[in-house]
Amino acid sequence: MSSLITPGLVILDEDLGTDRAAVIRRLAELVTASGRASDTEALFADAWARESKTDTGIPGGIAIPHCRSTAVLEPTLAMARPAPAVDFGASDGPADIIFFIAAPDGADQAHLVLLSKLARSLIKPEFVTALREAPSAEAIVELVDGALADEPAPAAAPAAPVAAATDAPVPDAAARPILVAVTACPTGIAHTYMAADSLVAAAKRAGAELHVETQGSSSVTPLDPAVIASAVAVVFAVDVDVRDKGRFAGKPVVQSPVKRGIDEPDKMIAEALAAANDPQARRVSGDGAAASTGTATDEHVGQKIKRWLLTGVSYMIPFVAGGGLLIALGFLLGGYQISDHAKDIILQNSLFNLPDGGLGTYLGAVAFAIGAASMGFLVPALAGYIAYAIADRPGIAVGFTAGAVALLMNAGFLGGLVGGLLAGFIAWALGRLQVPRWLRGLMPVVIIPLVGSIFASGLMVIVLGGPIALLMTGLSDWLSSLTGASAIILGLLLGIMMAADLGGPINKVAYAFAVAGLSAGSITNQAPWQIMAAVMAAGMVPPLALAFATVLDKKLFSLAERENGKAAWLLGAAFISEGAIPFAAVDPLRVIPAGIVGSALTGAIVMGTGVTSQAPHGGIFVFFAIGNLTMFIVAILAGTIVSGLLVVALKRWVRRRPVEGSAVGDAAQSSTARVGSPVAAR
Repeated sequence: MSSLITPGLVILDEDLGTDRAAVIRRLAELVTASGRASDTEALFADAWARESKTDTGIPGGIAIPHCRSTAVLEPTLAMARPAPAVDFGASDGPADIIFFIAAPDGADQAHLVLLSKLARSLIKPEFVTALREAPSAEAIVELVDGALADEPAPAAAPAAPVAAATDAPVPDAAARPILVAVTACPTGIAHTYMAADSLVAAAKRAGAELHVETQGSSSVTPLDPAVIASAVAVVFAVDVDVRDKGRFAGKPVVQSPVKRGIDEPDKMIAEALAAANDPQARRVSGDGAAASTGTATDEHVGQKIKRWLLTGVSYMIPFVAGGGLLIALGFLLGGYQISDHAKDIILQNSLFNLPDGGLGTYLGAVAFAIGAASMGFLVPALAGYIAYAIADRPGIAVGFTAGAVALLMNAGFLGGLVGGLLAGFIAWALGRLQVPRWLRGLMPVVIIPLVGSIFASGLMVIVLGGPIALLMTGLSDWLSSLTGASAIILGLLLGIMMAADLGGPINKVAYAFAVAGLSAGSITNQAPWQIMAAVMAAGMVPPLALAFATVLDKKLFSLAERENGKAAWLLGAAFISEGAIPFAAVDPLRVIPAGIVGSALTGAIVMGTGVTSQAPHGGIFVFFAIGNLTMFIVAILAGTIVSGLLVVALKRWVRRRPVEGSAVGDAAQSSTARVGSPVAAR
């Protein structure tokens, strides 16, 4: 096995500036120059994407930027000891020891064990002191190789003492409370294991016995069920979902991002011990969900709501993608009139009894019917998975039912949003009820779906559905009243709505308005068809623009974003606005405004030039249903180019620094925008 670090991968006592991104890029250049990576920019992009999720600085003047990347050819460590120190977001100040861990996507277990072992060594004061005092790069390599050669201490055993250890007497082992913990980070190389060791040391100082399951890359050894049964509380220091969370059902739980397990292990252990003695503490429910709506103790209400809504949208996207493309295929094979006769055709005919129009009409009817069925799940899926995000699995049935009732009440997507939130909160509240042990097994599969559906769907039918439906009707009537003023202004407005939330409620209001008016269109009254064309063209622009931007300047995008950009070409062409969501989720303050500008331009051109669409979906694949196809394409190209250029410009010259605790990069960050910084933020 080749050495993970060489003297050529070490920088000592150089001025690397104060920008952490510049430091990461410099270390990535060292890795590439050593022949251990194929592309500096790709490696930097992946490392910066990881840095954007959570700061990698930890107390003690240390930072551990790290990533998995297809650009890495073999597992590698690069190290810098900069002068002056560089801020990597640690609570106690900048870092003067920086290890860059670069792992291939397919790194073998032996290397991953060594990489995680190096990370664990960095919480040992004697090792860190030796690194600061090392006189040369060769001495650094010798220290690192020595640390990697030592036998690792098991995660469940007391770790080596860390800074701020106390001399307080430790209770007899028989009297110690037992805690269990799970640590996990998205990459699973560094923070997972450092948090485990920090929590074990903190538990020892508190007089408790802690057993940790590290759900990382190098190994996953499940906790002994007997240990879990004897534990008085659970600690989840995680940035990703805990695997098999149901093992901990009924246990008091403390949950925070994995970095808090490194920064504040004593506080987390104290909170867990307090929760063990608090009858009102949140617990892991019978289905494995924490009996609380938060995933982190420091998650704000706005972040929670955003996470719930994005969960619903993310699960809804496959229905849109599959259903939309099948509908487009149906129009292509059977003509746009197929929507009026698809059901009769598939019920009255078969491959051996073809309808008038032959095989194309029959297959078109089949494709349209399947696509329409898929699209019919959009509102129930949206509501169901919003409820799932709030209450976990017990919320799914309650949410789907509330979403179906929203359709029944003509409350549309607004009804789905309200119904999903309502269903989720009711299911969550029911899950917190203290019930007899014999009834707990029935709660998630019988009681919560039954009682939750009665209350959530009942409220939708009796109280909320009617007003929401009136609101939807009012919005449609308001939009209709604008048609007499200026077609261009209406096109601008529809374009803005289509790009404002990329398949969310505002987008769906505009789309529902267009679809509802299709039946009123005719040769003498083509305004409804023009509105449909404007909505469809404008909705195609955001994903196409992001795909164009990833080609225009790929350095501004992570490897994952560049891969999403390839898919966005097809999604945009098929009028699936949600193809831009992966980009907007990471960087909403730059992606969404850029999309709005291009979509508004496209909508205005379409309405101003009289382009029509008699098909409600399908994008460019229903070209046969588009009137004035040339201007339809011109409008889309104009919006795509403008939005793509604007995205690139904003990413180059308007940048924000990532902050700790963001679930999706800088999508949920509140840091201040910085203009003119030389490094692109993800």
